[in-house]
Amino acid sequence: MAETYDFLFKFLVIGSAGTGKSCLLHQFIENKFKQDSNHTIGVEFGSRVVSVGGKTVKLQIWDTAGQERFRSVTRSYYRGAAGALLVYDITSRETYNSLAAWLTDARTLASPNIVVILCGNKKDLDPEREVTFLEASRFAQENELMFLETSALTGENVEEAFLKCARTILNKIDSGELDPERMGSGIQYGDASLRQLRQPRSAQAVAPQPCGC
Repeated sequence: MAETYDFLFKFLVIGSAGTGKSCLLHQFIENKFKQDSNHTIGVEFGSRVVSVGGKTVKLQIWDTAGQERFRSVTRSYYRGAAGALLVYDITSRETYNSLAAWLTDARTLASPNIVVILCGNKKDLDPEREVTFLEASRFAQENELMFLETSALTGENVEEAFLKCARTILNKIDSGELDPERMGSGIQYGDASLRQLRQPRSAQAVAPQPCGC
């Protein structure tokens, strides 16, 4: 049976190499930790249908390589993304310091309206932490981002990160701030919505004409 959904959202997972982006995606899609994770070459893809705010939403997620040599390839996938997980490793100051550049890319190449959630990954390695929760929280606030610390290993806050991002997009659609009809919005109406939109017309088309006798 074909899957039905109200909306389809295009998501990105971006950030420096080694932050656990592929592991976050794998944990969200498969509900388990990816043991043998190598650096992503180019782009990987995953999708999952979720229930958010009474709507059924299909998330199409593009996991981009964090290494500089793949930057030109991955940037081409930014276009038309509605949401993004911006990932750093809480045990690596270097990955945190590069966040501003990744965020600039997302807002320039995808859309200025892209909904971004900052994810401090590897929360399970707290004793090795180099970036405090407070510092990252301040960065998120200054740049109008949502923020969560996650663990791809234990699954903590992984689902919540994707759902929080999706929920914010839905709220912006409801308020009129985001228009799914706009080219490059990263949002599409799904089959279920289309059927609902078409239903009144088809019902009208087959309505019997009143008898004139």
